[in-house]
Amino acid sequence: MNTVIRVHEYGGPDVLAVETQPVPTPAAGEIVLRQEAIGVNFIDTYFRSGLYKFPSLPGIPGMEGAGTVTAVGPGVEDLSPGMRVAYPATPGAYATFRTIAADKVVTLPDDIATSTAAAIMLRGLSVHMLLREVYRVQPGDNILVYAAAGGVGLLMCQWARHLGARVIGVVSTEEKAQLAQANGATDVIIGTDRLKERVSDLTAGRMLPVVYDSIGKATFETSLSCLAPRGLMVSYGNASGAVTGVDVGTLAAHGSLYLTRPLLMTYIARRPALLHAAREMFSLVKKGVIKPHIGQRFPLRDAAQAHIALESRKTTGSTILIP
Repeated sequence: MNTVIRVHEYGGPDVLAVETQPVPTPAAGEIVLRQEAIGVNFIDTYFRSGLYKFPSLPGIPGMEGAGTVTAVGPGVEDLSPGMRVAYPATPGAYATFRTIAADKVVTLPDDIATSTAAAIMLRGLSVHMLLREVYRVQPGDNILVYAAAGGVGLLMCQWARHLGARVIGVVSTEEKAQLAQANGATDVIIGTDRLKERVSDLTAGRMLPVVYDSIGKATFETSLSCLAPRGLMVSYGNASGAVTGVDVGTLAAHGSLYLTRPLLMTYIARRPALLHAAREMFSLVKKGVIKPHIGQRFPLRDAAQAHIALESRKTTGSTILIP
């Protein structure tokens, strides 16, 4: 049988219901995947709470996972049972078995563990999008990364440092500051009090060409103030709530700024783009440039506890569920 976590109504972690269903059958162009590890991300809490909506209820949260193909549907030619695959940005992950379109998965190199893949598919490809596509980080760039000790943040520190950037990380505790520095952050700021002044001191008043803000509502205005004229504000998360009611005149007042709200699904919508990004990411993992940090593991049935830990800021690195 198949253990599945479903949401019947939006709300807190307690709405994550543990259910048992038959193992699904693949339709044309699909595979059945027996998942060995499932990534837990903040976007999962958005769907659970109703900030983002499922197409219909009940819905299954989760956007990334890795495991072994157990069956293929008609028309699937490149995959077969027994192959190890992983995927990012495809809803419905919180299950032991799931169906998924064959063109949404990538095969795993032999030396990439399924737990590692589940910890980096959504996060790592998001970092590729942020550092190589949304803004192409160059050697010598000063960049600001919020939640620098989180799953995405640690990978951003590692990758950006590899690209020659100076990473200014923002974290909430001294312990997280040490973790961010150990993973490539050049400077770490604890808390957001006087953030503009502290960034100005670190950059000799030049400020920043780009800010990567995963916090959202609570830090939006502060982030704008840290940018140099014509800088880019990348708002890619809502940990403190969604940014609403933006006055575009604010961008002019801060120096003709640019603002974007990127979504990974847009950047990897075409399969060649997905494969290119995955190859680059796996290559850096194998070279030791990217070292995924799995800070927490929970049984799939304890998905609610994983959400509680994530939302209470008690996690570091990546969090995964084990079916």
